[in-house]
Amino acid sequence: MSTLSLDEEARLYTNNAEREKYNLLATLFGIIVALDYLERAYVRDSITAAEYSPACTRLLSQYKTMLKLVGDDVPSIEEFMGRYRMDNPAALHRIKVGVPATVEHSSEAGPETGKWVAETTQSFITFMDALKLRLRAKDQLHPILQELVTGYARFKGSKDWEGRSRMVSWLITLNGMKASEELTEEQSRQLLFDVDHAYAEFFRSLSGKSDS
Repeated sequence: MSTLSLDEEARLYTNNAEREKYNLLATLFGIIVALDYLERAYVRDSITAAEYSPACTRLLSQYKTMLKLVGDDVPSIEEFMGRYRMDNPAALHRIKVGVPATVEHSSEAGPETGKWVAETTQSFITFMDALKLRLRAKDQLHPILQELVTGYARFKGSKDWEGRSRMVSWLITLNGMKASEELTEEQSRQLLFDVDHAYAEFFRSLSGKSDS
């Protein structure tokens, strides 16, 4: 009978597959911690928006990639953080939103160029057409809505538009779904209504008209 040496290093794995599993989980852990530090640094003005946005986008992209790789080992981000006693609320919020804070809360950068207007208009039309064509799955809608919200947030004053908060809310809803999950018919109709409202509000703001 073999004896256990107290000086021997404890191993989490016994084969290459298990080693790879724990390496992936460790990488995911590191991404969450890094994202939390980044969020706090941005809130404290330790970094600029220009530095924050690409770094946050990169970490969110890495997080999504890692989530696919770990598969069933991480049923949800909340479960993973609870399992390892992670206290990183800023990172959790950013992961749930799925876009940088500069997009979620808009920016005050201007001016609104003709190119921005054209690109955002096209994004609105593309997304509304997708809903009218009865696209319902997260992996069909989330990339288009994320592109729309990102473009929309570039406009000065958009943080005060009612449509922005509605679209960010839908982005959070889609972000929390599995890739194959679909919106219900009722959700789809409400989403189309909200985006159509945001589209009309967008053009009223450009023409300097307020809601009547």
